[in-house]
Amino acid sequence: MADGGEWRIGEKNGEEMVMKGFRFGITPFVTIFHWDVPQALEDEYGGFLSTNIVDDFVDFAELCFKEFGDRVKYWTTVNEPLTFCVAGYDSGILAPGRCSAWRNNDCPAGNSATEPYLVAHNILLSHAAISHLYREKYKPSQNGEIGIVLNPTWYVSYSNSKADKEAAQRALDFGYGWFLDPLVFGDYPESMRRLVGKRLPKFTTEQSKMVKGSLDFLGVNYYTSNFAAHAHFHNGPNISYTTDNQANLTTERNGLPIGEVEGVALNVYPQGLREILVYTKNNYNSPTIYVTENGFGQTNITKVEEGVKDVGRLRFYQSHLRAVKEAIDHGVNVKGFFPWSFMDTWEWNSGFTERFGLIFVDFKNELKRHPKLSALWFKKFLRS
Repeated sequence: MADGGEWRIGEKNGEEMVMKGFRFGITPFVTIFHWDVPQALEDEYGGFLSTNIVDDFVDFAELCFKEFGDRVKYWTTVNEPLTFCVAGYDSGILAPGRCSAWRNNDCPAGNSATEPYLVAHNILLSHAAISHLYREKYKPSQNGEIGIVLNPTWYVSYSNSKADKEAAQRALDFGYGWFLDPLVFGDYPESMRRLVGKRLPKFTTEQSKMVKGSLDFLGVNYYTSNFAAHAHFHNGPNISYTTDNQANLTTERNGLPIGEVEGVALNVYPQGLREILVYTKNNYNSPTIYVTENGFGQTNITKVEEGVKDVGRLRFYQSHLRAVKEAIDHGVNVKGFFPWSFMDTWEWNSGFTERFGLIFVDFKNELKRHPKLSALWFKKFLRS
């Protein structure tokens, strides 16, 4: 969904909710890097552990601009750098599978206390260099835009105590501000500087100027929210990114979940999407935002008859679209919304066991495709 037209998303308090200024069709949004570092660069210098990656990433991006810039007007440099840094270099559960030995015995090497921050730093430098190149050399003739896609979790204070409220803010800083503060203000959040100390890389004055303001738009992927409570983790030998924020993150408070759990084990909390969008407007100079992923997964469904009756997904999208509408009513500049995903697809290390699609793909029967209830609802919704 992008600019032009209007669409209706139901009622609230007896009043019809209408979103105006949207059009519908196929407009390519191309992601240049989605966690798949060429093995040759991993072998040569460690991929994103080295600043050498910046020049190679820029070269690859420029090839994309040259070959596809006449048809692609929206570019995102990196998708979900948070997940790439944490799962790849702190917990080690995703490629390249690096972490401290005490975190995961399966990691062949790594340092969970330093490498996530180093990789994030080189991602930000790469993004800034690519953005600078595009704006200077290609944007004048191609008239496109360039951004990055972040995947924040919204954090609700576990209690009304000052300590828990500060913990919720730290959790946001470490998960969202880690990337967005440099892109908007030129440096990492103060809480990260204070708690991570010398393990957090520093931008030179020139780097800070290049990173700051290197966004035409911001992509936001949102799925769930957590409670956050203050926790003091001692700075012993076993430190990592995960404990640096001094916050205990949980999905339950007094035995009650933050949101209903359906399908894939993610708590459904649509108001978290509204809150993260409003928070971004109020704290980051009201950027142009696209909700680039929002979706509902189901597990271990193999029969078409069961898979197409996705009532939970239908409710999920209705509630989250209302949350987007409420954010727009608060002045947030949301320009588009992308369901994840159009079809059931390969979901990383979960493979085909998780289904997020609007279209059911029968993997056992020549990949035949069947629209789910959610797809039929979107069809009717967009035509109304």
